[in-house]
Amino acid sequence: MADNSIFIDKVKIVIKSGDGGDGMNSFKAYKGKPACGPDGGDGGKGGDIYIFADRSLNTLLPFRYKTKYVAGNGERGGTNLCYGRSGEDVVIRVPVGTLVRDSQSGTVIADMFTEGEKKLIAEGGRGGKGNVRFTTARRHAPNFAQKGEKTDLHELVLELKVIADVGIIGFPNVGKSTLLSKISAARPKIANYHFTTLSPNLGVVRVYDDTFVAADIPGLIEGAAQGAGLGHGFLRHIERTRMLLHVVDISACEDRNPLDDFVKINAELKGYSEKLASLPQVVALNKCDVAGAEENVAAFKKKYGRKYKIFPITAVSGEGTDKLIQAVNEILKTLPAAQPIEADENFTYRKSGNLDYEIYRDGEAYVIVGSLVDMLCRNVALNDAESMAYFQKILREKGVIAELKRMGINEKDTVIVGDVEFEFIP
Repeated sequence: MADNSIFIDKVKIVIKSGDGGDGMNSFKAYKGKPACGPDGGDGGKGGDIYIFADRSLNTLLPFRYKTKYVAGNGERGGTNLCYGRSGEDVVIRVPVGTLVRDSQSGTVIADMFTEGEKKLIAEGGRGGKGNVRFTTARRHAPNFAQKGEKTDLHELVLELKVIADVGIIGFPNVGKSTLLSKISAARPKIANYHFTTLSPNLGVVRVYDDTFVAADIPGLIEGAAQGAGLGHGFLRHIERTRMLLHVVDISACEDRNPLDDFVKINAELKGYSEKLASLPQVVALNKCDVAGAEENVAAFKKKYGRKYKIFPITAVSGEGTDKLIQAVNEILKTLPAAQPIEADENFTYRKSGNLDYEIYRDGEAYVIVGSLVDMLCRNVALNDAESMAYFQKILREKGVIAELKRMGINEKDTVIVGDVEFEFIP
């Protein structure tokens, strides 16, 4: 049984849209008249693959157990001009805030930023044409049909980036989760040891008639921007935030220097992203109820008071938190709304419409490959003279014959097109 308490925020999955169904090669037959004309129907279209943003999900954990998603293939065309049934689509549900990338190129395919958003990721293969579609004024009984279009496997990277207005940052055990529980209805796991928070916790904070979403980001440590500890895995979750709430343990009760901690966390932000480091930042000096905290508060304000808005608080009791969230709310009113990461809107896995080819030598043979070959293999029936005439015509029109001659091909040399070998006859 899956453990839903585990937070997974980055996974790889494999997808494949459905293959198109083959067209049917058939002829009407009546009693005493075995062949009364072509009646082969087209093959069905392969199923598409979509990504859907679902607010009810908050982790990519399900993709740890299922990593391959395959849409249905289109059915073969039938006799009597019957079309094949289209393959079943697949809809992959992901949490709101999931970024979808192509694993190989890194291209951003979609940012599932809005609840209910649905994006076509991979288009199913087109169904092949039945033989009736190849009839012409001169060709009354074509004895071939088109094969359905085949699709390829693709690997995607799904990366969850929490959508929140305010990111609560700071070293482990400084009181971030406690603060979130006081200012919102969130109930994060809280205990007195490092790395308690293994996933970002979100809470809605209400300030009179206004609300904003705050995210408690797991504690950062030195080297987080280079991947140390938990920090590198979770820094992505504050990339969407509009501002930062930096919590500092001003009590120094764990033999830490609050001023040094503040510098180190900001250095980690800058090391990961200049954009993060430039976000507006408010500082909450927590644990002010501990003896000796007053001196540390004074030292901190003296050093950083001109650059940052600083609020002494005690998160456990809630003291000072009202002024803090009011100040945060006022700053948010001056900031632009969060925007989705720009994606390639036209990116969809589909077969290219360009008929390209490449010729290379394999020993004494000339091998032709490319999308032109894929098209010819689908369209040409080797046992039909008219279909073969079409094959030769396309090779001449596309310059393949001329290119073979330029490469020095001789009569009766072997030419390989797809899985078929031919003797070259100029």
